[in-house]
Amino acid sequence: MPVSSMTGFARSQTQAAGMEIAWELRSVNGKGLDLRLRLPTGLDPSEAEIRRILSAAFSRGNLQAALSLQRTEAPLAFQLNETLLAELTRLSNQLVRNGHASMPTADGLLALRGVVEVAEREGVELDEAATTGVLVSLHEAVAALAQARQAEGAALRAVLERRLDEIAALADAAEADPARRPDVIRDRLRMQVEDLIGASAGTLEPERLYAEAALLATRADIREELDRLHAHVEAARELLRAGGPVGRRLEFLSQEFNRESNTLCSKSNATSLTAIGLQLKVVVDQFREQVQNLE
Repeated sequence: MPVSSMTGFARSQTQAAGMEIAWELRSVNGKGLDLRLRLPTGLDPSEAEIRRILSAAFSRGNLQAALSLQRTEAPLAFQLNETLLAELTRLSNQLVRNGHASMPTADGLLALRGVVEVAEREGVELDEAATTGVLVSLHEAVAALAQARQAEGAALRAVLERRLDEIAALADAAEADPARRPDVIRDRLRMQVEDLIGASAGTLEPERLYAEAALLATRADIREELDRLHAHVEAARELLRAGGPVGRRLEFLSQEFNRESNTLCSKSNATSLTAIGLQLKVVVDQFREQVQNLE
């Protein structure tokens, strides 16, 4: 299953049961799944099913779904302006009594402008066929949005894999750094121990001296940090290969990457290792920013 971004847009349009049906779906990054619907008046009975379809297709993202409906074969509804008709009838009767006109006919009065008006419909009443058309069109829009998010996810995956390659390369560079050679570490420890002896003016007992030397050696060892970095890189690659909604787990790994790079910097015994650690922090931050776009 491919990885998906949380960003995408899709539109579907169709006709069913004498109605023009159009869906627009937009999604952006979000911590969870936040659905916001814009439905015409009268669609309340279908809202629960619409939410179910969207929730089944997507697990994360701020998603806006807008539906527009327009009747293409809507029967006209007419409304009689009784006030105007009464006034026209009164004037007609007056003209008839004065001999200026003959008795008007009903069709003649109804044909006068304003007597009969077209009534605008409020809301939408969907029959079973129209409701089916709305849901079928929604499924089409959902499929298109999923495809758009997967296309964006493929691009993000390529970026994340490059960042993982950089993290692995920096870990290898730290491991191969001359400052990690046993003789270099030994000489540095000897200098630090000599400083301790000088500072203690001969009062430091041998047991304490050995303990301090062991502590310095432990602090200078970054073997565990490098091993964990490589393990996290492999775990992240496996998640990207598996695909699906892996954004949260990759966010956790980005935190682990950051923790190991901080520890590497704090244990550094040379400017070269510090420089590698700082660059590692930069790449890890770039990795974390891109991960936040994944579902």
